[in-house]
Amino acid sequence: MGGGVTVDEVHRWAADLDVLHARIGRYFRRSEPRERARQYLRGMLAPLERKNGWTLAEQAGEVCPDGMQRLLNQADWDADAVRDEVRGFVLEYLGAEDGVLIVDETGFIKKGVRSAGVQRQYTGTSGKIDNCQLGVFLAYASDRGRALVDRELYLPACWTEDPARRADARIGDEVAFATKPALAQAMLARAVDAGVPFRWVTGDEVYGQDPVLRSWLAHRRLGYVLAIGCKHRCGPRGQNARTISAILPEDAWEIRSAGDGAHGLREYAWAMVSLPGQGTDGFEDGLLIRRSPVDGERAYYLTHAPADTPLAEIVRAAGARWAIEEAFQAAKNEAGLDHYQVRHYPAWYRHITLAMAAAAHLTALRAATGEKGDTEAT
Repeated sequence: MGGGVTVDEVHRWAADLDVLHARIGRYFRRSEPRERARQYLRGMLAPLERKNGWTLAEQAGEVCPDGMQRLLNQADWDADAVRDEVRGFVLEYLGAEDGVLIVDETGFIKKGVRSAGVQRQYTGTSGKIDNCQLGVFLAYASDRGRALVDRELYLPACWTEDPARRADARIGDEVAFATKPALAQAMLARAVDAGVPFRWVTGDEVYGQDPVLRSWLAHRRLGYVLAIGCKHRCGPRGQNARTISAILPEDAWEIRSAGDGAHGLREYAWAMVSLPGQGTDGFEDGLLIRRSPVDGERAYYLTHAPADTPLAEIVRAAGARWAIEEAFQAAKNEAGLDHYQVRHYPAWYRHITLAMAAAAHLTALRAATGEKGDTEAT
């Protein structure tokens, strides 16, 4: 963490990591991979420039990366069970009835064509079309912090429809093509089934413009605030979001904060427009519009919320979407989320899950101490 760290604090951080490792250790059948997972977590949290098989092995005092590679590729352990344990660990520190679940994807820039799911595709990581893998993630946010709690690797159709590439990347026969919103829905379903406490689901346009995902959420009476594009048609006469926004009178706008940002409160003008199609289940559909006080730029969201929900609460949910960007940044910078060199489909899940566990450890430390910013542990 920050300056002035004491030896006792370092020992406590290490002890807390051992507690987390003990929780996930029961999903490793043998003691050797169980112990190596502990070393992997320690290495992911160490101040190493790159956290790959070689550097993690050196950090653990090993002469070659074979053991670390075996942990990801051959060892017998259940990555999905570890994921569930990490989610439960996060909720012990961050769980709140007004929590927000956030879906988004992040890119992992790669060379070559053999890593599972890699292709030239747009990624916000570089802001352009790049040779990369895309991971779809679920984050949990509350006023206590934020953390990644689930993950899925997006496989383009050129992968799922090619038997040779599937076999080379060890993609099982049970894995079929799924869109990013479908992967998000699967993760949300797991969270609901696990009893995760939350009030809202939010995400960017990829998810907001998917009618299947929105219908699934509404059917389960789950509130959402999902971004859409300006051309999305949602008005009673088929108007798009930009047209609806353009005819609003000035008194329709309210200045509200979308939460703290790097430079203080993120204040915008907001307007809410009721949309047709609200059911009899006590929920109402709406179009939420955000206007920048600087340049007038507008952003649009479809909302599904309990009747009479205050605008401030819906704005809070919209603002929470940025928490997943902070979670990505922390997991990449501090826990090596994007430092892997694996090619196989199962190995991607194993590395990402252990990186999420390491990041969750840091989140727990911050929640316990009320500290923000970068954290370093050894």
